[in-house]
Amino acid sequence: MARTLEWKVQLHLFEEGSTTKAHVVLDTGTTTLTGHGTARCNPHDPNVPEIGDELAASRAMDDLAGQLARAASDDLEGLREPLRRSAEVTT
Repeated sequence: MARTLEWKVQLHLFEEGSTTKAHVVLDTGTTTLTGHGTARCNPHDPNVPEIGDELAASRAMDDLAGQLARAASDDLEGLREPLRRSAEVTT
């Protein structure tokens, strides 16, 4: 069975002093998840905003990926639980 889905992802970057914050929002149409990440510029390092953006964004996406993996695991566990109960009743 072929399926095609479109999930929308938005990445927002904010700078506050020497800190870059990122929020990445995944909208599946039925669920919305938000990942968060930050990056801080060491005062001894050169100020290269692009590096802070990349680090904060990657950390936000990593947070989002973890949430998505946990959601999938929870969904699988929800499917397995009725099977366990059914097996217990028949044994």
